[in-house]
Amino acid sequence: MAADTPLDVRSLVIYQAFPRVYGPTGRLADLTADVARIAALGADVLFLTPIHPIGEVGRKGSLGSPYAISDYRAVHPDLGTEQDFDDLVAAAHAAGLRVMLDVVFNHTAQDSVLVTEHPEFFHQDAQGRPYTTVPAWHDVIDLHHPHPDLTRYLIDSLALWVRRGVDGFRCDVASLVPVDFWVQARAELAQIRPGLLWLAETVHPSMVEARRAAGLPTAGDGEMFEAFDIEYQYDLWSVWQAVVVGDLPVGRFLEMLRWQDATLPGHHAKLRFVENHDQYRIMHFAPSRDQALAWTAVMAAARGPLMVYAGQESAARRWPSLFEPDPVDWGTYELSGFVTALAGIKKHPAMRTGEPWVLADEPCVQLAWGLLADDRITPVADGPSLYVVADVAAVGGPVAVQLPDGEYRDLLGGGVVTVRDASIPAPTSAVVLEVSDPYVARRWQTPLLDVFLHVEVLGDA
Repeated sequence: MAADTPLDVRSLVIYQAFPRVYGPTGRLADLTADVARIAALGADVLFLTPIHPIGEVGRKGSLGSPYAISDYRAVHPDLGTEQDFDDLVAAAHAAGLRVMLDVVFNHTAQDSVLVTEHPEFFHQDAQGRPYTTVPAWHDVIDLHHPHPDLTRYLIDSLALWVRRGVDGFRCDVASLVPVDFWVQARAELAQIRPGLLWLAETVHPSMVEARRAAGLPTAGDGEMFEAFDIEYQYDLWSVWQAVVVGDLPVGRFLEMLRWQDATLPGHHAKLRFVENHDQYRIMHFAPSRDQALAWTAVMAAARGPLMVYAGQESAARRWPSLFEPDPVDWGTYELSGFVTALAGIKKHPAMRTGEPWVLADEPCVQLAWGLLADDRITPVADGPSLYVVADVAAVGGPVAVQLPDGEYRDLLGGGVVTVRDASIPAPTSAVVLEVSDPYVARRWQTPLLDVFLHVEVLGDA
């Protein structure tokens, strides 16, 4: 997190909406009509995928990718008018939501307004033709950073949207744009509106490695926190996906959570999610519905803000196309209560002021949130501690827990869970229990810690 990032960003719930597929008309007005429902889910931030005009040259599919932008300073006419955008922002603010706009400053559409106005802003080959450094993104061309005039144009574009009420920015493939640019943008825009929210889509480690090998400067996650409040969790994403489908043991994901804590700035905030516009729906690739819910609960219980992708509250399985008309199947909003409960748990005092403690990986993932002293977990000053049990492997049967016998309120499913002989019945997916008294719990010894201990032993020898 940047030096001036408040720690409470870790408790945010961000709701991502893809306006073109959101409602029956595919226009911003559909979202405006629904902001009260989004806020009632417990969301704090409404994050919009790009709303700008899309290029026509080389476009993918019939509609093109919203990430192939032709004009950073306009609203796509298919989504509505400039006034429609202002109405959405006003409605979101009235519902208590901040509005986050998606910005794409690594590349533009091939027929961007900047191509003719400022050809010097682009990477060019020997023949002077703009090109992309990512061949799979053949519908776009890369901006050439650093360039002082390009920097000025882009920051001024952001300022335009801030003055229209935008409260923050999700920055697409932010790692591919120099950190110095983001630092400057953050500082300048803070003069217009302090407290803007900055979210970086940092990229997979394999992409960082490949681009650096090709001589293309690409920032790592630790570097990006100089400018951003929150970063994507793509550093562990591939491991997590392999764990969900059963190709790796559950402990590997928990190792990665510990690895993040050990290698990133101590006050870091990683965005937790199980799906987004680039990734398959959790209901599509998890082995079962209950496991999908269990993994969603684990992500919500990890350190960092939670993101919900529109349609997740309806248990949607289909991943909306980025390039074709493909409206979300909303069904009956059957998981709204589940999402709302997770949002409430993110705001629980134990998560706001406590620390997480991993207690078990098998047969169920178990985590605790509270104040830690030796092996003792105690409630925080203004509320109980939390104890999370998630049956991510769908093993069933009784689950041994590190809690005293008694009855505990389940914040996720409602009702009461009874601990008897230090065990509970396996949850259908997950339970999140409130614990009012201190208790002793044994920490799960991850392989990451084993490495540290081994090095210490060798050093003593």
